[in-house]
Amino acid sequence: MADNLLEMRGITKTFPGVRALQDVAIEVERGSIHAICGENGAGKSTLMKVLSGVYPHGSYDGEILLDGEPVSFRSINDSEAAGVVIIHQELALSPYLSIAENIFLGNERSRLGWIDWNRTNLEAAKLLQRVGLHDNPITRISELGVGKQQLVEIAKALSKEVKLLILDEPTAALNDTDSAHLLDLIIQLKTQGITSIIISHKLNEIRAVADAVTIIRDGRNVETLEMDRELGEDRIIRGMVGRDLESRFPDHEPKIGEELLRIQDWTVHHPVDHERMVVREANLRVRSGEIVGIAGLMGAGRTELAMSVFGHSYGVGISGKVLKRGTEVRTNTVPAAIAAGIAYATEDRKRYGLNLLDDIRHNISAASLASLARMGFVNESREQVVAEGYRTSMNIKAPSVEAVTGKLSGGNQQKVVLSKWMYADPDVLILDEPTRGIDVGAKYEIYGIINRLADEGKGVIVISSELPELMGICDRIYTLSEGRITGEFPRDEASPEVLMQHMTQEREKDHL
Repeated sequence: MADNLLEMRGITKTFPGVRALQDVAIEVERGSIHAICGENGAGKSTLMKVLSGVYPHGSYDGEILLDGEPVSFRSINDSEAAGVVIIHQELALSPYLSIAENIFLGNERSRLGWIDWNRTNLEAAKLLQRVGLHDNPITRISELGVGKQQLVEIAKALSKEVKLLILDEPTAALNDTDSAHLLDLIIQLKTQGITSIIISHKLNEIRAVADAVTIIRDGRNVETLEMDRELGEDRIIRGMVGRDLESRFPDHEPKIGEELLRIQDWTVHHPVDHERMVVREANLRVRSGEIVGIAGLMGAGRTELAMSVFGHSYGVGISGKVLKRGTEVRTNTVPAAIAAGIAYATEDRKRYGLNLLDDIRHNISAASLASLARMGFVNESREQVVAEGYRTSMNIKAPSVEAVTGKLSGGNQQKVVLSKWMYADPDVLILDEPTRGIDVGAKYEIYGIINRLADEGKGVIVISSELPELMGICDRIYTLSEGRITGEFPRDEASPEVLMQHMTQEREKDHL
C-alpha cells in the first residue's frame, strides 16, 4: 500500500456562476515529485490554493488529509505551520529587502524582542548554500535575476521546515540554465525527504523529474499516470486536451509578398550604462504575409530590440532606420509607432500588456480608442460590439466581455492581448514570447491566430525562447547574440544545432 503524504478527496470549488473544481481527488506519495498538468483554466492553481489555505476550509467541499489526518487550513499561515508551502508563479518577495530579510519575513529570528541580525544572516547563508545560491544574504532582492529569486523562495520554504513544497510554473520565466538548476534542486530535495508538487506546462521537464502526473481537465481529474520511459508527451497531451494533437503546429502554406518592414543599422544603448550597447547595428526585414522568428539566449537583446523599435520604449542613444515599404517612418514614440502600423505584444502581459483589474472590453479597445470616439467620447455600444466580436472569433473563454481580465487563464489573457492589437490593425505585429505560460491546447490556437494574421498580408515577428516553436511556425529565423544579428535561416535550413551555434557565436569568440 502506498505511503501517501497527501490525499485530497471530492474537492469541489464554486465561484459565482462558475464551478472551478468538481469532485477532484489526488494522492501524493511521500518523498515523491508529483506533477499536475492541464490546460489553462483547468483548475490546477485553484486546487493548490484550496490545499494551501488561500481558499479557506469551508469555502469548498471535500476533505484534505495530511499524514493520514484530516486538516482544515483557514489561511496560508495554517498550511505553512503544517509544513505545506506554496511558491506562486508571481514571486512574493520584497525587492527592497535583503535576501535574509525576505527569507525570515514574518518568521524573524529575534532575541529579547529585537531581531538578531547575526543569527538571521548566518541561518540565511546556510539555507542559501542548501539551494546552491552563493550570493551574500544582505544582497537586496532587486539585484537578483528571476532565477535566483526563485531559489530564495525555496530557501524561504526550507526555513519553515517544509514537508510538501508546491511550485506553480516554477520555470516559466527562467532561461534553460536556471531551469535546469532548479529542477536539479527539486530532485535533490527529494533525496532529503521533501515531497514536491509541480504545476507546469513544460512536458519535457515533467518527464525528466516527476514520479507521477495527475491530469486535470475542465475542473475534473482525468487520470493519474506513473512516469516511465514508455509514457511520452503525446500521451499526456491527449489527457490534457481530450484528443490527439497530430501536430503541435497547424499546417500553413505561406503567401509571402513584397518587403513590408526593414530595420537598418539599429543600435541601442543601455538606459543606465550608456556606454554599453545592447543592440549593435542590427539589420532585419519582414515581408508581407511572412512570419519571422528571432532566436537568442537570455540577455541577447531580443526584447530590447523589439521595445526600442516600438516607440523607443527601451534604451537610449538609439540610432538606425525603420523603413516601411521602402519609406523611412518615425517610431520614436509609442503613438508614432502605432501610427506607422507597428504593434508590439509584450512578453509580460500581466504587467505591461493588460489592465488586469479592468474588463475584456476596455482592454481590447485600449490601443484604438480614437477609432471608437466621437467628439471626445467613446461610443460604448460600438466598443461592446467590437469586443464581443473578438471574444467570439478568438474563442476567449469568458461569460461576457464584462469579465475581469485578471480572472482569465493565461491563454485567454493572451488572446485578449492579441485582440487588442488586431483591432488596431497594424501592418507589422511583434509578438514577444506569445505562448509563455500557456498550455499546449491554447498554444495551438495562438499559432492558428498567427497564421491567420500572416494570411491577411501582415508581417509577424515572433520572439521565442523555444526553438521548436520558432522552427514550427516561422518562415525565416534570425539569430541574435550579444546584441548582434549572427545568422538568417529559411525554415528548411534551420535546426536546433545550427540555431544554437549562431546564438552563441559572439560568446564563443569572446571566450576565445
